[in-house]
Amino acid sequence: MSLLEFHGADPAPIFAALGDPTRLSLLTRLSDGQSRSIASLSADTQLTRQAITKHLHVLENVGLVKSSRTGRESRFAFQPQAVAEAKAYLDSVSRQWDDALSRLRAFVER
Repeated sequence: MSLLEFHGADPAPIFAALGDPTRLSLLTRLSDGQSRSIASLSADTQLTRQAITKHLHVLENVGLVKSSRTGRESRFAFQPQAVAEAKAYLDSVSRQWDDALSRLRAFVER
């Protein structure tokens, strides 16, 4: 399996989305399983609703959150499957490194 491809999908966009502190903070707030509105997510922050919306759309585009409409309000909810896929990718990379280090150890100890 290639490091650039995992289960037919490129994991890089997920990691790029998670690499932004604002998006990571939003995802952390949503990880309790409760869906929240943009107004709720922008409360107690220095960010505008437009900024929050842009970050949420990045998270939605990579499958980390899902939006739904309730009347005039958009609500966003955490989608754990994308995080599980990123974790599986990292586990795969970790196994590859463990295998490479084991081969190196066996070679050096000959």
